[in-house]
Parts: sequence; C-alpha cells; structure tokens
Amino acid sequence: MILKKSSILVIDDDENILIALKMLLKAEVASIITEKNPEVIPSLLSKQKFDLVMLDMNFKSALNSGNEGLYWLRKIKEHNKHLPVIMITAYGDIDVAVKSLKEGASDFVLKPWRNEKLIESLIHALSLNGNKEKDIKENHFKNHDNINKSGIIGESDAMKEVFFKIDKIAPTDANILILGENGTGKDLVAKEIFQKSLRKNKPFVSVDLGALTETLFESELFGHKKGAFTDAREDRTGRFEEANNGTIFLDEIGNISLLQQTKLLSVLQNRQITKLGSNATIGIDVRLISATNAPIYAMANENKFRKDLIYRLNTIEIYLPPLRERGEDIIILANHFLQLYSKKYLKSTKISFSDEALKKLKKYSFPGNVRELQHTIERTIIMLEGEIIESNDLNFSSIENNVTQSVFTTTSKNLNELEKSTIQLVIEKNNGNITKAAKELGITRTALYRRLGKYDI
Repeated sequence: MILKKSSILVIDDDENILIALKMLLKAEVASIITEKNPEVIPSLLSKQKFDLVMLDMNFKSALNSGNEGLYWLRKIKEHNKHLPVIMITAYGDIDVAVKSLKEGASDFVLKPWRNEKLIESLIHALSLNGNKEKDIKENHFKNHDNINKSGIIGESDAMKEVFFKIDKIAPTDANILILGENGTGKDLVAKEIFQKSLRKNKPFVSVDLGALTETLFESELFGHKKGAFTDAREDRTGRFEEANNGTIFLDEIGNISLLQQTKLLSVLQNRQITKLGSNATIGIDVRLISATNAPIYAMANENKFRKDLIYRLNTIEIYLPPLRERGEDIIILANHFLQLYSKKYLKSTKISFSDEALKKLKKYSFPGNVRELQHTIERTIIMLEGEIIESNDLNFSSIENNVTQSVFTTTSKNLNELEKSTIQLVIEKNNGNITKAAKELGITRTALYRRLGKYDI
C-alpha cells in the first residue's frame, strides 16, 4: 500500500493538531515528522525526502491570515513542484483553500476532519505526480459535463469554483450561506449540497422565509400545540422538527425581521425548539443551508441584521455569480433550454440560433439571470415558426428592464419619488402580490405596507 511506504511532513502551529495527526498516522505511514514552525520547511526539505506535506493555512507569525499558507506552499513548490501538498484549514478559510489548489496544492482538509476521509485524501494525493495531478483537476471539472444531477449548468471559471466548493463542503456538517442575485440558482445549489452530503437519505426541508408573515414565522418553523392561538385547531409539527437529522434550507433569510432573527438565533445556538403553546423543549439535529439576495453584510453594518446570526449562518459561504459574469455559460444555457423546450412543445429537433441571435444573447445583461434566460428561450420556442432563431425572435423581459432601468432613466433625483416608482413597478410585476413584491424588494411585508401608506399607493 502506497501510504505504508510514505514519509510525511506535517507543519501546523497547533500542538493538538500535530498530536492528533501523529497518533492517527504513525501506524499508517513509514514515518511522520511534525513541526510547529514553518520557517524550518526549507531546511527540512533539503535534509530529508518526503513523499507528502500537510500544511496549515494560518500561523501565528508576521504574515496575514490564509496568505501565509499560500506563501509556504509556493516555497515548497519551488523546492519540488511535484511534491504533493495537502492544506489544513478551518471552515472560514475555505475560499483561500480553494485558491491554494490553483497554486498547486493537491487537496485541502477541513478541521475537524473525519479520519477515513483524511486517509483517502492522503492516498489520492500520493498516487499523483505533478502532471497527473493537473490532469485529474481538469477532469474533475470536465466530468460535470456542463450539467450535474441538480440541474446546475456551467463551464465558466466562476462556476467551476462553485462546483468544486460544493464537492468539498457537502460531506461536512458545516452551515452554509449561499449569496447571489435573484434567478442565479441558489435553490439548486442547496439541493446539490444536500444530495452530496452524508444526510442525503434523511429529510430535506425547504422554507421560503420571504413568504412568511410575522405571525406565521414561529408556527411554521417551530410548530404549535392545539389552542396556542385562535386558529390552532390541532398540533402542528414545525419545519425544523420535520428536518431533524436531515437538512433545512432557509431561503430569503435576509428578509426576516430583527425579532425573527433573535428567535432563529436562539434555536441555532441551543439546538432545540419550543412549540408555540408549550414549555417543553425538543432537541434538533439539522444541517442548515441559507440563501439570500439581500446585501446581508451591509444590513449588519446598519443594524438591520444581527452579526451574531450571520456567524451562525456562514460557516462557509458560496457566492453564485450573476449570469452576466459567466461568459460562454450564457450560450451553453441557451442551447440547453432550446433543447428542453423544443422537446416539451413538440418542435423540430433541428432548431438553432443564428450568429446574430447568439451575439444578442451575449450582449444582454440578463438582470433576471438564469431564470430570465430560461423564460426568454421558452417564449421564443413557443412563438417560433421556422428552425432558425433570429435576433428579432429574442424578446427580453420588459418587466426586468422596466424595474432595473427605471431608477437610472428617470429624470427625477428625489429619493422618495424613486422609491415610490420602484415599488409600483415591482408590485405591478408581481400582479399585486404583496408577499412576492416585498420579497423582491428585500423588505418585509409590514415594511412594504408602511411604504404603501406613505406614498398612498
């Protein structure tokens, strides 16, 4: 076995980490050397041959968080570019850890790790030389085939990073916050994480927090007992209890009020719920995935969102780029939807885009992101007479354009008038549905009603 013949060097300034790794690996490898000070790396590599290095991302010296690990990774690669290096990192440094892969690291492991998974990573890294490692990384991305089981499509560098991050963090129990504009596919990412998690055979419960009123929030999430309030005619199980031992996905978490944030924070801290109308607590074991299109960090700085709740939500973050930043993914997605809707509406299998139509797709900014592109292609296929989609066959959403452009094209510079105009457009877009309009505006229903009164809408 390749591991049994290997000599491994571990560099980490945490004595407990070094002890844990030495105890785990001493019976698995030929030799293991541990060292707290990264400054000795050059001399150690000069004096002794190692088959693999495990390197911490952060040390307590002059260089800044995360970057120090990258610095010493580069030094190791200067000495021997084929020497496999596995980075050791905490959840909060995962973005830097992903960057380390681009710098030549073979893999990274998250603290706390699972022993069997760590052993697998070591064996995998040891089996590669520099060229094989590069090929495998490229194949890792190609194997997604543009589309994975959840329906996420893309070949752009931005999406490759999303795919890679999903693969690395899904098997952990870390809480995940997905950030991105409306229509970017945050729900698909949540489902993909669940499908690749260790809880995939347990419940997956999705909750649209933007659609919950203040009065329904506790009942929906935590449940209630019969008679807890006027319409409580029977006991109800809350969504957290339904998700017990599984995963709960809280969509549009940026829309909840400060009071709701406080109640949610208490549940996440104590890992237990109390149903409305009851004093008994119920322990819960859930993996939490949240998503929002709201500027949650700016809200925290304005005291509109609790920072301590953000720390609970974002053990790991995934940022979904808007479609306008995804380059050729626009065409890949357009062709995917073309095939999908040609089949659905019994159209010719030979339908294709003209060069001018492709140029028009690439040029458009897609404020509604993937969702808008999907609806655009569906409408086009329905109305198409021939087999070639020309530029003038593509009609983009006037709703999205009106909402996004109105603020910038109006001659008024009065903030109240701008806000009133935007609210009217969004309500019209959502056919008068206040819940959906509030969700899109990034405010609560109560806040929207206040503005309706203020502007006499």
